[in-house]
Amino acid sequence: MAPETLAFYAFGAVAVVASLLVIAQRNPIYSVLLLIASFGALSGLYVLLDAPFVAVIQIIVYAGAIMVLFLFVVMLLNAPHEETEYDERVHPLLRPGPMRFGALLALVLAGELSWALTRSGDSGRFPAGAVASVRAIGRSLFTDYAFPFEVTSILILVAMVGAVLLARREGRG
Repeated sequence: MAPETLAFYAFGAVAVVASLLVIAQRNPIYSVLLLIASFGALSGLYVLLDAPFVAVIQIIVYAGAIMVLFLFVVMLLNAPHEETEYDERVHPLLRPGPMRFGALLALVLAGELSWALTRSGDSGRFPAGAVASVRAIGRSLFTDYAFPFEVTSILILVAMVGAVLLARREGRG
């Protein structure tokens, strides 16, 4: 087997296992750390796909900024371990409410994944509108899409301020 194939399977396995462990953990801090590991594996897959810009953005934006923010919020709120009231031996489809809905969504995802893997692929070439260089991405981002870029940054800032205001503790008095 080629080294690229082995690396692909290794990164894919780490991404899948870490993602499954994110939802299986009862401790929210471990879930956030496993999500960072999953994002790192996805970044490795992007490198294997010859998309280094997307790989670096994956690390900087998701694993660097957003996950640090999640970890900060989880630690700030001092979230306890999750205690479930459901019997672990009961199948998720037979559990009430949100567990049944989550199991249904998992089945839909499995169906979509099997459909995507079995359908015939295209030529494998990128479409004509695909951007090949970081310079072209930057030029497009700060010229054609400058307004949506700034609106997104303001929206993220408002969300952070809102999260801090919601998470703050009431003063004594």
